[in-house]
Amino acid sequence: MDFKTLLEGYPLYRDFIKALERPPVSVAGITESAQAQFIFETALNRNAVIVAYSDMEAKALCADLEYFADNVLFFPSKEYVFYNIEASGYQYEHERLACLGSLLYERGTHLVVTSLEAVLGYTVKRSVMEAYTVQLRPGGRFDIERLAEQLVHMGYTREDSVEGKGQFSVRGGIVDVFPAHRENPIRVEFFDDEVDSIREFDTMTQRSLGQVEEELVTPCREAVFSREQALELAEALRERIKKLKRKKSDQSALIETLEADIELILEGGHFPSIDKYVSLIYGTVPTLLDYFSEDDLVFIMEPKRIAERAKSMEWEQGELVDDLSQKGVLFIDGMQFWMEYAAFTSRVSKMRLVSMNVLAHSTLDYQYKAIFNFVSKTTVGFHGNVSYLYDDLAQWQKDGATVVILANNRARGENLAGTLNDKGIQCRYTNEPPVFEAGEILVARGEIHKGFEYPEIQFVLISEQEIFQQGRKRRSRKIENTNRLKSYSDISVGDYVVHQTHGIGQYAGIRKMVVGGVTKDYLKIQYQGTDSLYVPVDQMDLLYKYVGSTDRKLKLNRLGGSDWSKTKAKVKGATTDMAKQLVALYAQREQTKGFAFSADTPWQRDFEDTFSYNETEDQLRSIEEVKADMEKARPMDRLLCGDVGYGKTEVALRAAFKAAMDSKQVAYLCPTTILAMQHYDTFVKRMEHFPIKVEMLSRFRTPAQQKKILKQLKTGEIDIIIGTHRILQKDLEFSDLGLLIIDEEQRFGVADKERLKELKKNVDVLSMTATPIPRTLHMAMINVRDMSLLETPPENRYPVQTYVLEQNEAVLIDAMKRELSRGGQVFYLFNRVQGIYRVAQWIKNMIPEAEVAVGHGKMREEELEDIMYDMVNGKTDILVCTTIIETGLDIPNANTIIIENADKMGLAQLYQLRGRVGRSNRSAYAYLTYRKDGMLSDTAQKRLQAIKEFTEFGSGFKIAMRDLEIRGAGNILGAEQHGHMDAVGYDMYCKLLKESVDELQGVDLAQVTETTVDMDVDAYIPENYIRNQNQRIEIYKKIAAVEDEADASEVMDELIDRFGDVPKAVSNLVWIAQIKAIARKLGIYEINAKKGRVDFHFNEDGLDAGTVLELIAKFPKELVVGASQKPVLTYKNTDEPKLLPNIKFILQTVLELKKPEK
Repeated sequence: MDFKTLLEGYPLYRDFIKALERPPVSVAGITESAQAQFIFETALNRNAVIVAYSDMEAKALCADLEYFADNVLFFPSKEYVFYNIEASGYQYEHERLACLGSLLYERGTHLVVTSLEAVLGYTVKRSVMEAYTVQLRPGGRFDIERLAEQLVHMGYTREDSVEGKGQFSVRGGIVDVFPAHRENPIRVEFFDDEVDSIREFDTMTQRSLGQVEEELVTPCREAVFSREQALELAEALRERIKKLKRKKSDQSALIETLEADIELILEGGHFPSIDKYVSLIYGTVPTLLDYFSEDDLVFIMEPKRIAERAKSMEWEQGELVDDLSQKGVLFIDGMQFWMEYAAFTSRVSKMRLVSMNVLAHSTLDYQYKAIFNFVSKTTVGFHGNVSYLYDDLAQWQKDGATVVILANNRARGENLAGTLNDKGIQCRYTNEPPVFEAGEILVARGEIHKGFEYPEIQFVLISEQEIFQQGRKRRSRKIENTNRLKSYSDISVGDYVVHQTHGIGQYAGIRKMVVGGVTKDYLKIQYQGTDSLYVPVDQMDLLYKYVGSTDRKLKLNRLGGSDWSKTKAKVKGATTDMAKQLVALYAQREQTKGFAFSADTPWQRDFEDTFSYNETEDQLRSIEEVKADMEKARPMDRLLCGDVGYGKTEVALRAAFKAAMDSKQVAYLCPTTILAMQHYDTFVKRMEHFPIKVEMLSRFRTPAQQKKILKQLKTGEIDIIIGTHRILQKDLEFSDLGLLIIDEEQRFGVADKERLKELKKNVDVLSMTATPIPRTLHMAMINVRDMSLLETPPENRYPVQTYVLEQNEAVLIDAMKRELSRGGQVFYLFNRVQGIYRVAQWIKNMIPEAEVAVGHGKMREEELEDIMYDMVNGKTDILVCTTIIETGLDIPNANTIIIENADKMGLAQLYQLRGRVGRSNRSAYAYLTYRKDGMLSDTAQKRLQAIKEFTEFGSGFKIAMRDLEIRGAGNILGAEQHGHMDAVGYDMYCKLLKESVDELQGVDLAQVTETTVDMDVDAYIPENYIRNQNQRIEIYKKIAAVEDEADASEVMDELIDRFGDVPKAVSNLVWIAQIKAIARKLGIYEINAKKGRVDFHFNEDGLDAGTVLELIAKFPKELVVGASQKPVLTYKNTDEPKLLPNIKFILQTVLELKKPEK
């Protein structure tokens, strides 16, 4: 038997299956842990919708169901928006629409797990979903502009390039679109009006991944309507305005709202608060249930609790609607926003309804035709004591019971099966879905949150979590658009740029120029005064976008002046000084004798298996790098960089455990008491089943406790000590310190750092920082500083739904109330100490039931820590605070953050502040406000625009990450070097630093010749080929970076893939890039090609006599060598159409003939 047929031997279950022919049916006695398997077996070959109390409970059930079935879908609830506030990203809406698309168009049956709130909320009407689904297949015919228009009505937004769900772009005969249900977007290539091919592509590289035979593009918003329907909706609202004007009471606020909404509807249809008009758009409130038939199953989990939840929801919704109506936000006469609970119960009663109760309850909502009381139990945990497991298994085996044990991975499963057999308990392991015999003990691969037992059929299922008391491995959850940032180099007009030779100027755009009948593109750079430089696009590799740590206005260099060369020389001197220090330190550490830790023990593997998440590749690599350092005989000094939540603590835990296994002590230094406490709790929990003693030293310990801890550290009774700078005080002595872990070293004072220097001698050191650093800096320092980078975001997190709005008290109060009603906590960020208590009092007046506290940096340290402690422990509901919460604090229960005057903050700061929420498996919200009716400066306006694009794929995110990494670079380099970095721009600084390090390490820095090419050929990207200027620059940069034929082929493939057939002028550019790459290697500083001849000008030592003789012998008619101080090779070209390939051939021949220098 297997899990599809497990209950067939249960007579009561057979009766239940027969009773399903005459629903509704009530089932009691199936424990929470057994519910997933019961639903799976019951719903075989049928569609089913499972309605849970909340999204959280639905997700937990969904995770268990996914072990048994591969057709499970999750339909989350959505946040209604009644105000016109800008939303960035529609992740939850996309997840809902992906679910609906699967129900409609994927073969087979589905199990849809949802919550009451989600099932009562509206979604896209089924008939509309079907009508607006676009079927694409090769050979199909479409008018491209009409297709684009339809995509807009379906909720897609038109962009220059597609980087996130719900976007599309049109480039000539190529349409890119990213439907809600796909992991990757698709690229549709047309030949005239016929679909020629469909390919999947990668948003990161914009390159195709593979062919797609057919694609169904479904709507990506739940309110879908045509232009005609938009006009009808606008007219319906005008009629309501007429009625309001006839009323005696003042309706001006509501009339103003309706008039503003009419404008938005006529502008383009989709706007944030379209939720208000769902019943006008669809004539009803369509829901998820419309996608199921009366023959489908519906499981109501704990109907009594659900009925109580429905009652409280209807009261909350009524209050909200009345409040918004009085404020003039919502027109409510004849409008409906949610499905009523009575309509829900009536609808599901007509389906094959099964009520699921753990305990028998009566409810009047459904007239049951049959009631069944099953007997099942939740298995009792063994709390890491495997001897209890052996005893129970022996008893079950004696009684003839069937037992299945689930192990998280193959290695654990095989080890467990081997151990049980050694103990005389006969069992086997399988890596396949388990098929078991009666009375058999089977170990299988898989995981559910808890096991269960059916005494009546003598069956037991045990999860590994119950044996070893470990957390469940969280399945990787795909978050939309979490791609690592590709580049910060998008250049816009007005941006500062750095030219390698001429210094800092201002980019003024691309200029097409015709010189001597030849068309080329140039980048115009404005310098001091009226000076301008026109840089040919084939020399773009000499240009960098200026990136510094400040928004200040920069002083431009003068063309031909000496300022830039002096600045560059000064910075080069400073980087050389720093490089000398780094190289000396590195060499000194290599000579120092440390402790070589042993290889991993079996316990290490057991410990690592208790990690509750799937490790990212970055984490695994960093862990290996740390362990390899620890096993060397020299002391480790490694820096671990990664954003908050990227998994640094797990790397530290594994390093600490490894040290403890060799009987060495570990000190973990934290910048704050709260962080020390949080890390202490984590370490204790993870190590509770191992003989490792963990302690904490901070002001939360009494003097007597501290005295005892100091004594135990000296005698070696404590293995791991976690604490604040208290660890650095002179009265603390270790018995045998082996590993020092430092969290955010830059946050410690001068005295603390001096003490750290003493502690660091001869012990392994792992420093950690939450501020990411740029990869280019990492590469520049790779040989003088051991660094590990965590760049992959955690996949289990739910995205933060971000709203940008004018300061609106009603919206903010509503957001806070909603979070508190979910049992969560709120950060309200007001970044001025003056006025912060007034804000807290206002919140307290508006939400009297909430516990409101204030926290800011001017408080005494102990007072602030006590406030944070209350927030961490859930005693505070709303914390009104300044940016002190920016880094480090981990409060998974806080899932709403409100940031007042967000336009006054830097994007990097906003990015980190937003990271304070969304740290659990619950939906999270961020509200970024700006001053109502306030005049915004140009900088604030730009920042605000970037905030509005604050999605994981928007430019706001790119700027935030750039600013954040520059801040990280400053932390590592120190204040003085940070100043030098600002003087020349970040990219130039990294180039100079790398040169300095390479010089000191004896790397041969051969002078690279910069080659200029002057040819009578058109070489540029026509605007009608790539219309977007940023994309043109991106491609120019890629062409300028071509080094060989493989690079050239890669660029040509990309051009064809993304933009279609390559024009002659663009292919000329790619040929010239290849020619320049070979010429640089040969020491050719200039190539002149005029009618009938090409002159190659070499450096003095560029062409030796032997090579010249061989060339003349090989090309006696075509080549002439000029006799002068610098060699000139002249090629007589008689085949003008093949000019560029011929030049490349000649140069490759020279390269092959040129003898390597002795």
